[in-house]
Amino acid sequence: MFDLQFQYPQALWLLVAVPVLLFLFLFYLLWRKKAVKKIGDPVLVKALYKNHSQTKTIIKFCLLLVAFALGCISLANPRRAEPGGNSARKGIDVIIALDVSNSMLAADVSITRLQKAREFINNLVKAMPENRYGLVLFAGHAYVQMPLTYDHSATSLFVASANPSTITSQGTGIKEALDKSEIAFANSEDRYKAIVLITDGETHDEGAVTTATEFTSKGIMIHTVGIGSAEGAAIIDPVTKEYKKDGSGNVVLSKLNEQLLQQIAAAANGNYINLKSPTDAVAQLKAEFATAEKKALVDTSLLNYTSFYWWFTAPMLLLLMMEVFFPDRKKVKI
Repeated sequence: MFDLQFQYPQALWLLVAVPVLLFLFLFYLLWRKKAVKKIGDPVLVKALYKNHSQTKTIIKFCLLLVAFALGCISLANPRRAEPGGNSARKGIDVIIALDVSNSMLAADVSITRLQKAREFINNLVKAMPENRYGLVLFAGHAYVQMPLTYDHSATSLFVASANPSTITSQGTGIKEALDKSEIAFANSEDRYKAIVLITDGETHDEGAVTTATEFTSKGIMIHTVGIGSAEGAAIIDPVTKEYKKDGSGNVVLSKLNEQLLQQIAAAANGNYINLKSPTDAVAQLKAEFATAEKKALVDTSLLNYTSFYWWFTAPMLLLLMMEVFFPDRKKVKI
């Protein structure tokens, strides 16, 4: 049995306006009372306002105020989860940090490094669907593209759309990618946490190894997946579709920096894997994760909810109609 909850609890902050509006209304009544006294003879003033009912004015305001409060609650959408829709999944939390710099467009084989990385990620998710996955994209800078989720179709969608144009600042900022991955673990509770860093490692990011070492005390393991070759490959310009060249007109070669990736993995008690075969790489990672402690977590994405917003919307509309047709004048006696 699940308790009542609000789908959009931030809407309840609008209720703060209720006491504010009440205070302003009372201030208005006090101001009007003083203003009437300043006009002149009280008997004459009373005669001018003989058809006006202050009591009815207050009632009309109360109707509007209560309708506003009901509208705020309705907007927050109170709901209750239907029993039997949830399921507990035992698995681990994995953040995939994917390099989308221009060097990932190098074609060491028949396909680009980025295409091979996408194939690897999709195989990884299919092989271990019990895990939650998050996605961090990085080049010169990094950002969390997708938080931890059991929605594997969303994972595939975000991975398919990842490309160098996603991040304008070029480079390979591995340290920032690790920092952003740690942030993505914010709601990971006490589950086993692992980062799968996929890159060609073509960088001189000295802070990456230091950051990886710090992760050991935070219970985060880093597995690095190197993609590319030591011989290097030419980078295809996504705009011109030609090989990139340096100032001297020579074709630029992007080489795999295995040494750096091995250091990062060793510093965070992980393993380095060379992505020659996506299938073999997934098998290696699956063997590593098999020994991890897997704690059950309720997958709320499978829940079906019954909404009760109409319980508040209906009386709100009724009160608004009452306010419209409720006069603020006294009945004139003929």
